[in-house]
Amino acid sequence: MNSHESSGRTIRIGGACGYWGESSLATPQLLADGAIDFLVYDYLAEITLSIMARARARDPGQGYATDFVTQAIGRNLEAIADQGVKVLSNAGGVNPRACAAAVEQLLAASGADLKVAVVTGDDLLESRQDLAEEGITEMFSGAPFPDPERVASINAYLGARPVAAALAQGADIVITGRCADSALTLAACLHAFDWSWDDWDRLAAGSLAGHLLECGPQATGGNATDWRDVAAGLAGIGYPIAEVAEDGRLILTKPAGTGGAVTPLMVGEQLLYEIEDPGAYVLPDVVCDFSRVRLVQAGEDRVEVSGARGRPSTDTCKVSVTWLDGYRAGMLLSFTGFEAVAKARTYAAAALTRTGRALAAAGWAGLTETSVEVLGAEDQYGSHASGLAAREVVLKLAAKHPDPRGVALFIKEVTGLALATPAGLSMFNAGRPKPQPLVRLFSFLLPKDRVRARVVIDDRVTAVLPDPDSPGPRSSAEGPEPGEPPLPTANEEDLVDVPLIRLAVARSGDKGNRANIGVLARDPAYLPWIWRALTEDAVADRFAHFLEGAVARYWLPGSAAINFVLHDTLGGGGVASLRNDPQGKTYAQILLAAPIPVPSEMASMLS
Repeated sequence: MNSHESSGRTIRIGGACGYWGESSLATPQLLADGAIDFLVYDYLAEITLSIMARARARDPGQGYATDFVTQAIGRNLEAIADQGVKVLSNAGGVNPRACAAAVEQLLAASGADLKVAVVTGDDLLESRQDLAEEGITEMFSGAPFPDPERVASINAYLGARPVAAALAQGADIVITGRCADSALTLAACLHAFDWSWDDWDRLAAGSLAGHLLECGPQATGGNATDWRDVAAGLAGIGYPIAEVAEDGRLILTKPAGTGGAVTPLMVGEQLLYEIEDPGAYVLPDVVCDFSRVRLVQAGEDRVEVSGARGRPSTDTCKVSVTWLDGYRAGMLLSFTGFEAVAKARTYAAAALTRTGRALAAAGWAGLTETSVEVLGAEDQYGSHASGLAAREVVLKLAAKHPDPRGVALFIKEVTGLALATPAGLSMFNAGRPKPQPLVRLFSFLLPKDRVRARVVIDDRVTAVLPDPDSPGPRSSAEGPEPGEPPLPTANEEDLVDVPLIRLAVARSGDKGNRANIGVLARDPAYLPWIWRALTEDAVADRFAHFLEGAVARYWLPGSAAINFVLHDTLGGGGVASLRNDPQGKTYAQILLAAPIPVPSEMASMLS
């Protein structure tokens, strides 16, 4: 243990990975800091598990994040061992035992005396037939359980309990399958401080630390609205460090001398990222209330984060199923010159007409879905497009079909039209993309007592029991709901429109087929005017070209923020969607263009 952990007062946890395929910059950077107690690595998303499941089907030794073994551990093993840093990772994917075996081979070759633990129990794929027969329906859409023969993966979200159990048994490296992203960080806190399992506010604080770390440099300037403030240092951006105190106090920072920045606005964007109701953020170990979280600059690149509250966890856990629903493919083609937009749309219509005729001639069904987006024509802004005549555009053309041959035929017709095109077509990569499996997400809730987590260490298998009955919460989260902020008194004759970006920063993300947009006021005085203008109906109108469901709106008084949740808005989400943006990552940028009426005096003071 480092001195920080052994002191019993504060531990330092480095967020070293936010997705499978991220840069290998983080681990050596954080180790060079010299005072890290834990490194946490988050590799998994629902679709990632389906990719790993296909890899395991081809090779029983695969199905995990190989980058974790070859890069994170393989290139940094000596420093990890010398510094006594604990490593916690969900890199195990659908094959955590194989991932652990690969790490143990590295340890054996190096002579490093580190213990590896594996957490299993999240993988429920072998129960797919039984689950299908139970009449389970999707928790958001109500759809029936998919055909078991088409199911690629079934994984329950485990919490921090088995990871903390592995650490208690002496593990130096803990490898899990699917667990909640923030659970790795919470487990580090539980191990270091021996927090009680019903100390809900501290569990919420540890989970908040994990939420801020789980996407790596998104908390230190990555993906920031004010990107120009950090642009010069993006190549060497610092990865986040959470300094967590035994009483739950939290400072977010980054290694000295690295790029990026740690400010309340940049940390606040990550606070709002991919949450729904901020007063009821449901995790396996605790239900968090982030609505009153406060963010205060506490020094250069240091932000104090406080005010997280918690209440007892639910008696169910979320389970994600991925299943095959046909195939898809798409291409990007560019058009340049006069009438570039019309040229692109004409080409797309001709390609789809040819595809329909070819499918009919082959006796096959038609395409089940198509997508035509002309990027540069400002299609992403729907009816709010500026109307300027684009001179250079990119045509994104994609389609779905139940059979990979149908998708292959579509691609053949798209590329085969190139000599009959309107003028100005170019292709950077003229090769034909291959049909890809179209994987859909199906989520449902399962009683926790049906999910049995196990810890495997030194050939010992220990069962980790579900949450015991709690004697009652020790929490401040039972107070009144935030309600709504006070609306300003408006003199309509004195109001002028300013774009939202002058009043706020924003970030958006996805949860299945839903998107959230978190809006953080640059000054709390702006929040009432933003709330007045951005009603549920106003946001629904701005995204009417995408939105098929309702819009919900939540106020976060602690951070002067608003969170919007857009239901059924991503065309299926993930690889089930044909959209250019299937994960809602651009939605915040679209909303930041919205006009907000404010008093003329306020508008004149905006920078």
